[in-house]
Amino acid sequence: MTAGSRGDVAPFTGLGHGLARAGHEVTLVTHARFEPLAARAGLGFHALPVDPRAELESSRGRALHRSTTGVGKLVRVVAMARTLAVEMSDDLVAAARSSDALLLSGSVAPLGHAVAEGLGLPSLGLNLQPLAATREFGPPMLGTGSWGALGNRVAGTALNLAVEQVFGAALPQVRSRLGLPPVSTVTALRARDRHGWPVLHGFSPRVVARPRDWRRGLEVAGYWWPYDADAPLPDELRAFLDAGPPPVFVGLGSATVPDPARVSAAIVRALRLAGLRGVIQRGWAGLAATGDDLLTIDEVPHSALFPHMAAVVHHAGAGTTAAGLRAGVPAVPVPIQFDATFWAARLVALGVAPRAVPLRRLTAEALAAALTEATRDAGRRERARALGAHIREEDGVTPVLDAVNRLGR
Repeated sequence: MTAGSRGDVAPFTGLGHGLARAGHEVTLVTHARFEPLAARAGLGFHALPVDPRAELESSRGRALHRSTTGVGKLVRVVAMARTLAVEMSDDLVAAARSSDALLLSGSVAPLGHAVAEGLGLPSLGLNLQPLAATREFGPPMLGTGSWGALGNRVAGTALNLAVEQVFGAALPQVRSRLGLPPVSTVTALRARDRHGWPVLHGFSPRVVARPRDWRRGLEVAGYWWPYDADAPLPDELRAFLDAGPPPVFVGLGSATVPDPARVSAAIVRALRLAGLRGVIQRGWAGLAATGDDLLTIDEVPHSALFPHMAAVVHHAGAGTTAAGLRAGVPAVPVPIQFDATFWAARLVALGVAPRAVPLRRLTAEALAAALTEATRDAGRRERARALGAHIREEDGVTPVLDAVNRLGR
């Protein structure tokens, strides 16, 4: 069970496919627009009623652009998500009634855990970000860096309580319907921690090591990759790649921007200032570019495309960050919101990105300078190559399979 944008869904198609190959019957419970991803991976599907792209393009979704800080944007998202959680709750319960165990992403965990409790089902969490509070870094979803050991821990706890409030309207209804006594969101969160509710994290320990102060039951499994089934590149894209030196990929994934034309123009000018060809992914931001040195594409599996790139410019979402790392190519992160600043900082710390160029400060000159560094520094290219080789050797599915098998005991 998961909710959100494509990046909140796609990694679970590969994980689900791995569980299915091991003999489990797997149903992906998420928004209807992602049903083709489940079908491609051979998974069952149960639709949730909310369309995340439509929400982002609605008046309340566009209001997110008026927030200039991670905290301000998070407040708006929490308010919007409270309503959406109520809309999704009936379908979460219906899907759970035909299940033997629930695997819950961080975006639905508080509600899904209550559903599992009410139906007497075992469950475990599957997080794509390190959401649990720790002294070692600040809450990734706030994108504010470190506040010191104590500040990090306090801020992480406060953020987790705020996320629980997303389900403040839906949770009492679900608990009552399933015959459970009412509890506060604080009590529910503390109960999961006290009982050591297992949560596995879908990122490489080479990228984010398991914090030493995490409680028992919180583990880092390794990346879960979207199921792409070795999809070939489109003929037009293949011809473009063959027509010149490796280009740079530019895409903002499922992020939206207030002025796509301005951002597209800055990207085109940056590529030309740096003397680089470009593959521009349209994405939810609506980017576009034309010219012999540029190609605009729609959805193409990153696993097939990124190894052919000189560098990748992206919004630093968890999934796209992972794909660039696996491909072993340098990056220029353009963080926009939430955990993007956290992942961008990790890319810089790992030595595979020269610096972040946040969208709110994006200019053609700034992006061109970062691209020049990213593509011409031999040491950075080698660090990216070596890290990619290590990540490709990791297996994030087996720890989840082992955890699922333990649930049935």
